[in-house]
Amino acid sequence: MTLDEILPGLFPNGSDIKVTGTAVAGSAPRPDGGPIHVLGITQSSPFGVDEAIVLARRVIEITKSNDRSPILLLVDSASQRMSRRDELLGLNEYLSHLAKALWSADRAGFATIALLYGGGAAGAFVATALATRALVALPGANPAVMDMPSISRVTKLPIDMLKRMSASTPVFAPGLANMQAMGAVTETWDADRSLRDQLLSLLQRVDELPADERDRAGQQHGGRMKAALIAEAVMQQALRGRVI
Repeated sequence: MTLDEILPGLFPNGSDIKVTGTAVAGSAPRPDGGPIHVLGITQSSPFGVDEAIVLARRVIEITKSNDRSPILLLVDSASQRMSRRDELLGLNEYLSHLAKALWSADRAGFATIALLYGGGAAGAFVATALATRALVALPGANPAVMDMPSISRVTKLPIDMLKRMSASTPVFAPGLANMQAMGAVTETWDADRSLRDQLLSLLQRVDELPADERDRAGQQHGGRMKAALIAEAVMQQALRGRVI
């Protein structure tokens, strides 16, 4: 689905959402009343320092408003922009700043939801879609923390071997199904059903969704069997005052 189809589907009564270049910003009436803040990145564009700082500033402005309205982050991006300029300016810090802004907003009572409807890759995906409390996706979305050739270069394993391993271990493969198995994607929406109704359903229970428990979701889905156990062991050691 395109953004021109998604926005009327989510907000059939209209909205005050503007698309400027590749940036999305504005607000709309929630299906259950009250406003919802909307922002995001579109057109499968590379995500650099300029895009990250604009989104982070908007998130901080929303948080300062203290209206406690949910934040909906629309995501369709390429990976982070790996240009000399962006790297020299400290792209990693900009991405971290955005992720922390979203995290802080969620902890301040602004339920954060990401809707992945296009691409999302690498650090850009981590700092946007994965930095929210709930990540929902539409069929056709194509998320990837790392593509197969990059995984091959890092692990020094042949792509054919990685493909065989990914058949039983989702962590070795990109794609929506694998991301859901690992617990990254909260749910995949049905493009043939009302987007408004599906948003309403999520808003009614988003506050009940535990934050930072994608490892447990991955364990339940069979995609990451050890992450939650290791995290719990580290936490218990820390609480006992032992250094690992």
